[in-house]
Order: sequence, then C-alpha cells, then structure tokens
Amino acid sequence: MSVNARQLSAGEAAEVLFAGWRAQTERGLTTSWMLHGRPGVGKTQVVQELAERIGARLFDLRLTTIEPQDLRGLPYYDHAAQRTVWYRPEDLPEDPETPSVLFLDELTAAPPHLQPTVYGLLQERRVGRHRLPRSVFIVAAGNTVEDGAVAYDMGTALSDRLVHLAVRASAEDWLANYAPRRGIDPAVTAFLRGRPDLLDTTERSLRDGTLIACTPRSWERVSDIMRAVPDRRIRQAMIAGTVGEAAAAEFALVADDVAAQVQVAEILAASPRARRDLYPETLHGLNALIYGLVGAADGETMEAAIEVMAGIRELGRDPRFAGLPLAELTTFGFEMLIRKALEEGTQDAFLRSRAYAAYAEERKAAGLE
Repeated sequence: MSVNARQLSAGEAAEVLFAGWRAQTERGLTTSWMLHGRPGVGKTQVVQELAERIGARLFDLRLTTIEPQDLRGLPYYDHAAQRTVWYRPEDLPEDPETPSVLFLDELTAAPPHLQPTVYGLLQERRVGRHRLPRSVFIVAAGNTVEDGAVAYDMGTALSDRLVHLAVRASAEDWLANYAPRRGIDPAVTAFLRGRPDLLDTTERSLRDGTLIACTPRSWERVSDIMRAVPDRRIRQAMIAGTVGEAAAAEFALVADDVAAQVQVAEILAASPRARRDLYPETLHGLNALIYGLVGAADGETMEAAIEVMAGIRELGRDPRFAGLPLAELTTFGFEMLIRKALEEGTQDAFLRSRAYAAYAEERKAAGLE
C-alpha cells in the first residue's frame, strides 16, 4: 500500500515535527506522527535530533523486539481490593513536568498481535490504565513493503490514528544540513556533491536484485570507516561491503584525490600568501576543502576559515583553476559557514572579517545581493 502523503526531505520532516511539538505544547494539539521511508533514509536521526532540540528525554521502543506485556506491564493480584492490578512498564514516560519523546520505531514491522496494544498509545495516549502525560510527544516510524524491508501493510484502523510524513533522501538537504552538523568526512561529502544520485540507490538495488544499496546511513558509516581505518586496502574492502563495489570504486578515486590535496589544518594555519599554493586544484578537492573548513571552524578558527573560503573566488586569476565554478563554490561554502556560525554564536567573526566584507561588496556590485 503506497503512502499518499507529501514527500519531504529529512530536514523538512524535522521542521514539521518541531512545529507539531510547539502546537502540542502551546496550543493543545494532541496527535501522533508517523515517518515513512526507506531503510537508512534518516528517520531515526530526525527523531533523535528533535529530542535534542526541544530538550526532551527520548524513549526509543523497537516494536519488533517487544511483546504486548512490555507495553501494558505485568499483572499482580491485590488481595485487599480483590482485583488484578497492572505494574506500569518502565519504558513509558510518566513525568508530567519533563518533556519526553516516545519513539515507536519499526511500527510497520511489528507483529500484528502487538498492533492493538499500540493503537491505544497512538490514539488515546494510554495503554491499559496507564496514561501518558501531556508532556509526551509521540512519533512512530517504519518502512513499507515496497521498500524491500520486512513490513506489514498498515490497516486503516492504525493509519487513521496518525499524521503521516513520507521521508525521502535528498542529497541537497543531506549535504547542506545534516553532513556539516555530523562532521561527515570531507571525501564523502565531496563525492556525493558530484554524484548526488548515489546518496540513495535502494530502488535501483531492488530492481537489479543486488543486496547492498547506498543510503544516507551507509554513507555515514563510510565516513566512520574513513576515520577509523588507515589501511587503504582494508578500508576499501569495508566500504565496498557498505555501499557496493561499483560505488566504492568511484568513491576511492575521489578519496585518493582528496587525501592528496586537501590539508585543512595546514591551510588554516598558513599565512595569506602561502595559502594560495595549498588550495586543491580539482572540483572534488575544493568541495572537500569547503566541508573541511565548515567542520573545523570554531571560535578560534572562524576568521581564518572565512578568509580561506573567500579566497576560493579569487582563484580564477590562476589558469590552473580555469573552468571551475569558483563563484558557486564560494557562495555554497559561505551559506554553510554562516549557518554554523549562527548556530554556535560565532557570527561576529563575519562582522570583523575584511575578506568577507570584500566578498559581499563584490557580490553587491555584481547585483547578486
């Protein structure tokens, strides 16, 4: 059964959930939310980041690993009252003062005998006699049968209890918003900026009958491998087992290019005159440098990062960089760098920077501001 909801990037879904949280806390909107999407598209990360953003405790329940009594609790006999009483399970939030996110993951893969127990949580915010406080925000997530994952079709009795959000992989959103915050290895971001079609190849893998697909989650794992495994031969075998041999072979060429050219720490520490010789001369290398600068920029290095970023536009005077989209790269880099500065409170560095002032003035003169 297809999900006829609007397709959203992970970043867009995060904003919708945050608005839903505000509507619940400020205006009394009480509903439950459902994130649909292919495996590895970022559903879990969206919920985790929401909990961090609102300062909430996260209760993460994987519904494929629990039984109905794990939600309802266990009974005991009250001899004085002559009735059965249920112990409340510890996995459900109960503090009315503390914000909580109840995440019901793998909902569509949960066995059918568990779903009636989940209905009460999603619709009535209770299971048995246990009621959830109003401070609890409920989000479920799952895959569909069409995704090639273990899943059951969702019946109307369950789907009617939810606001549905269909999450899709978006290279533009992932590269601009998620990757810089997570510190994804510059070789990965540089590669996917050139090959955005390889961020998510799940549909292609299902069509071709291959086991391994590229997903946002698998590329984040590649980033971890790049940092943790120094031996290139061993590392390449791991990456091929993560995103498939064909994608891994393409990625290796970019990773080698980046490793040979991109030295973020050195270019930040160099004098303005010495920096020109440290800029990479390929598009992949410049992309990796941009992401590396954003990742390395902090209160101490932000001004140097601004100078290096502004210097990319000036490389056009050197014939070695002829044909490269230097203005586009600089604009893209500054957008991410400004976003990070605003998030971390280091934006004053832009007000002090002569390099950024000159860049902004040049854009204004060209009618781009």
